Amino acid sequence: MKDFDSLYFIGAGGIGMAALERYFLAKGKRVAGYDRTPSDLTAELQNEGVHIDFEERPDLIPDYCRDPQRTLVVYTAAMPENSPLLTWFRERGFEVVKRARVLGIVTEHSKGLCFSGTHGKTTTSSMAAHIMQVSGVGCNAFLGGVLRNYNSNFLLSDTSPYSVIEADEFDRSFHQLSPYIAVVTSTDPDHLDIYGTPENYLEGFAHFTSLIKPGGALIMHTGLALQPRVSPEVTVYTYGREEGDFHATRIVKGQGTITFSLVTPWETIDDIELGVPVDINIENAIAAMAACRLVNIPADAMRQAMATFQGPKRRFEFWLKEAGDNGRVMIDDYAHHPDELRASIASVRDLYPGRKLTVVFQPHLYTRTRDFAPEFAQALSLADEVILLPIYPARELPLPGVSSEMILNAVKCPVKSIYEKKDFIDSIKMRNFEVLLTAGAGDIANLLPMVCDEFQKQPR
Repeated sequence: MKDFDSLYFIGAGGIGMAALERYFLAKGKRVAGYDRTPSDLTAELQNEGVHIDFEERPDLIPDYCRDPQRTLVVYTAAMPENSPLLTWFRERGFEVVKRARVLGIVTEHSKGLCFSGTHGKTTTSSMAAHIMQVSGVGCNAFLGGVLRNYNSNFLLSDTSPYSVIEADEFDRSFHQLSPYIAVVTSTDPDHLDIYGTPENYLEGFAHFTSLIKPGGALIMHTGLALQPRVSPEVTVYTYGREEGDFHATRIVKGQGTITFSLVTPWETIDDIELGVPVDINIENAIAAMAACRLVNIPADAMRQAMATFQGPKRRFEFWLKEAGDNGRVMIDDYAHHPDELRASIASVRDLYPGRKLTVVFQPHLYTRTRDFAPEFAQALSLADEVILLPIYPARELPLPGVSSEMILNAVKCPVKSIYEKKDFIDSIKMRNFEVLLTAGAGDIANLLPMVCDEFQKQPR
């Protein structure tokens, strides 16, 4: 990395790419890139010093990124291999690497706390990064969501030996990492367009565990089908809500709070209060604190961090929370896998029992919809009312016969509908919500300000 004084990012507006761009800016490098569409994140990056173009034209590449000897090119796995920019750089002899390889270099030269899993990895890694910051030890953190405590998905430390990384299994990216401590939260099948079968998906996690550095540790959720493939010099721990080497006891819920005690192999840490008091965060907190305990973070720092943790944006994020037993509520969540969606809906039910719950869901990817339509429908059937948006394609082309109707037809709710995005906001005016949950990993996030505005206009 010392040989390069500039970096060019293809897919510069991705949340994972943004963390690396900020890292190299902080290291004094010149950073530029391309993304397909402007966003709030690209605007922030531009203000911070990243040159970003929104047309895929080689003539727009800045002069300081045109020397193959001085410029490293980084691209996201979601970028097609026939991209004109990728072709231009490769034909001219530039070193071109995927984002995952650059993260791998970071973990090779630090003690990486790497959080993996079908779901939960963004929240657990964000919790761990916050704990490290509060403790004063610090870390370089590369997160998959913008942490509200810092309004960033990247944390920098010039002195800490630790990095905290969200280890993404998409495109087998996490196979580039060299974890010191690896966490596996869940292994429910996903990304079958990449892995082909659930067995191959599980094998991907098994290989990830084989990459843990000697002297390190694996922390995995109890009950997983995963058979870890660690070296003899790696210690394996389990965690869970009520069982495992790390687990919770004395869980107390009430008055909008959740407190519990953390049982570790060495002691019990009492009086832990969740800053985001959602049931699923009990297990997320256990995983994060387990990793931090293994690098000797004091109990008081963990306790303080958990109480002040505000969560990543789009992870069970409150947009409206009116006072009183009948106050209206709007929550947004990134849930895009059936198990995540089911857990999110269950958490809302747990917080607001007896209230009418409406769920607005935007499916993400044609392949995921094809593979899990019945499971999505089963999860959504836990709501009182369901509204679906068309599938967000991301990197994919449409598949014949695959649409949101596949899910809607199997949903058991008596009130269910589908709206195009352009008609969705108008449809809100015809409803009277009590508790509204919006979910999905696509561009539904762009609609949230308008949704919240219309929601508040409704008569109570």
